[in-house]
Amino acid sequence: MTAPLPAADTPIRVLLVEDDEDVRLGSAQALMLAGFGVIECGSVEEARAHVQAGAPLVVLSDVRLPGLSGLQWLAEVQAVDAQLPMILVTGHGDIAMAVGAMRQGAWDFIAKPCSADTLVAAVRRAADKRRLTLQVEQLRAQLEGRRGVESTLLGGSVLMERVRAKVAALAATSADVVIYGETGTGKELVARCLHEQGPRRGANFVALNCGGLPENLAETELFGHEAGAFTGASKVRIGKLEHAKGGTLFLDEIESMPMGLQVKLLRALQERSIERLGSNVARPIDCRVVAAAKEDLQRASEQGRFRADLYYRIGVAFVELPPLRARREDIPLLFEQFTLQAASRYQRAAPLVTPAQLAALMAHPWPGNVRELRNVADRFVLGLLDDSLLPGSGAGIAPSATGLAPPPGVAAAPAGDAGAPMRPLPQQLEDFERAVITQALRQHGGEVAAAARALGIPKQTLHDKLKRLNVSAAEFKAQA
Repeated sequence: MTAPLPAADTPIRVLLVEDDEDVRLGSAQALMLAGFGVIECGSVEEARAHVQAGAPLVVLSDVRLPGLSGLQWLAEVQAVDAQLPMILVTGHGDIAMAVGAMRQGAWDFIAKPCSADTLVAAVRRAADKRRLTLQVEQLRAQLEGRRGVESTLLGGSVLMERVRAKVAALAATSADVVIYGETGTGKELVARCLHEQGPRRGANFVALNCGGLPENLAETELFGHEAGAFTGASKVRIGKLEHAKGGTLFLDEIESMPMGLQVKLLRALQERSIERLGSNVARPIDCRVVAAAKEDLQRASEQGRFRADLYYRIGVAFVELPPLRARREDIPLLFEQFTLQAASRYQRAAPLVTPAQLAALMAHPWPGNVRELRNVADRFVLGLLDDSLLPGSGAGIAPSATGLAPPPGVAAAPAGDAGAPMRPLPQQLEDFERAVITQALRQHGGEVAAAARALGIPKQTLHDKLKRLNVSAAEFKAQA
C-alpha cells in the first residue's frame, strides 16, 4: 500500500545501514552535523521496515552486511520505490561492482575510506533529488485532485476565486465571451478552459491571432479559399470558422483586427455561414466565439477604432483577468508550481527559495504578469539568475526598487542559508503582506484609495486585505 505523500517541507532523513558500529557512529555524526536526521540500522533486516513508497528518505548502505548484502537489497528497494535514492558504500568494491550497481539503479557509489565532506556531499545531492521527486509527485496529486476550472486557473486570492467562479458558470454555456487582460495574464488559458470545461469540448479549439497577419491572409485564415481563388492557391483550404464547427473559435488580440475584416466577420456571425474565397456557396458555421483583448473594446468602438456592431455582437459575457501585481498573494503558489514544473521538464533539482528571494518576488511589479513569472521560474531552475531571482543583469531589481521595503526579518535572512530555522511560509507571507500594506498606508496618511493606487490593486481588494490582516487605516490617519 502506498503511503500518503509527505508535505513539501518534510525534511529528508538518511537511512544509514552499516554493521560496523564505529563506522556507523562516525557517519551518523557527520550527517547530523550537516543537518540531516539519521535512522541507524545494523542490517538490511532491521532497515527494511523503514523503506516505503514515497518515504522522505535517502538510503545509505554498506555493501558487505550480515545476511542480505546491500547490493542484493538494492533490487528490493527499487521494487518498493524506483525513485528512492540509494547510495552504496564499500571498502571491498571495484570499478566493475560500481558500474553494475549504477546500472541496477543505485544513486551513487562511494569507496571506503571516505571523508565526511565526500559522504555529506553525496547524501545532499541524493536528498535534493528525493525532495524534487516528492515535490513533483505532490504537485501531480494536487493537480489531479483539482477538478474542472480549479485544475487550470491557479491561485487562492479573492480575485482569482471570482474569475474561476465566472469561468465555471460561463463554461457550461455556449455564450460568446470577451476576455480582457494585460499581456501575460493568461487569456488563452481561460479561453481553453471555457472550451474544455464546456459542452463543446469534443470538437476543435481553434485559435487565431488577429494581430499577427495582414488583412488578406487573415481573411483566408478565417474563411478559407477554393483552389485557384488567387495566385498560389493550388488546393482548397478550410478556414478557421469552418474548422471550428461544433467547437470554439478563439480570436486573440481582436482589437487589432482590420476594419474591413471586422465587417466580414460580423456578417458571418450574424448569418451563421461563410463563403470561402473564390466560392459562391454558403457554408453553415457553428462555433462559439471567445475573443481576447488588451483594451476596452467599447471605448475603442466609441473612438472609431473598433466596430460597435461587432462589439455588441460578441460582447455577450466578459471575463476580466487581474494583473499579477493585483494578486500578489498568489505569487508564492504560482512560483512554486512553475519551479516544480520546470525542474521536472529540465530534469533538474528544484532550488529552494530563500526569504529574501521571496520578498523580492513579492515586491516586483511583474509587467509581464504570469508569463514573466513562469520565465523567471525556468531561469531559476536552470541557474541563470543571481540571488535576486529577478530579470536584468547584476543585482537585478531589489525589493526597494518598487518603493516597498520587505518586512523586518525577511530581507535580513542570509541568502542561501537553508539550514537556518524558518517560520511557516504562510506566516512569513502574511507578515510581508502586512508590512507592505502598512508602509503604503503610512506613506499616504491612512488614505485607503491612495494606498491602493500605490500598491496597484483595487480599493475594495485593499479593504478586504485590511479586514483579513486586522489592520486599521484610521491609525495611520492619526499619525499623519
